[in-house]
Amino acid sequence: MSDSNKSLYAKMIGDVVLAPLFERLEKKDLAASQTLRAAFTKVDSALPGFTYDFTRGLLRKADLHDKFDISETLLRLGGTPESEDLRITRPEHTFQELNKCAVHLKKILSQIPEQIYDRKQFLETIKGIASAIRYLLDAVNRVINEVPQSENGSKQILEDRKKEFVRYSKKFSNTLKEFFRDANQNQSVFLSANYLTYQTNLILKTVKQECG
Repeated sequence: MSDSNKSLYAKMIGDVVLAPLFERLEKKDLAASQTLRAAFTKVDSALPGFTYDFTRGLLRKADLHDKFDISETLLRLGGTPESEDLRITRPEHTFQELNKCAVHLKKILSQIPEQIYDRKQFLETIKGIASAIRYLLDAVNRVINEVPQSENGSKQILEDRKKEFVRYSKKFSNTLKEFFRDANQNQSVFLSANYLTYQTNLILKTVKQECG
């Protein structure tokens, strides 16, 4: 596995597995939760992909590492209820609409493993994904339009994040074309969809960071 893919899986595990666990732990022991969260963040920064290796090590110890596909599993989990890390708290309609659009896109992407082997159903899913991507981009543009020009460059940071999302959207589209030429490329579809899910999460995190 390439380092970039391992890093993606590590980040996805952080978003859809660890973050919800840390939030549950916070209700019982805030200090312990913060310590664990900081430790994983620090180690993953120094050793990209550590969270993935750690998770695979646990699964291997339990003799579960070959019982399921990590890419498919993370894609399914990407559409589950989100942690607070991935939820914009600003109450304005523009920001809450972005929340809804992001959740909707990730929910459809998470259905790919169930529908990819039914061509007719999968084609409908692809149409839904294309619409969800357009709605998300529209929502991002509305947020960007509400961000004032400032010294900290928040507007440009959001523009850059949007461009990165568009780039991965195009990669996903190209991967689908390859899949319809060769149905054995389902793993490539899962991987590309995971990248798109993660890019959606990055948009939410960036808006939270730059807009409060």
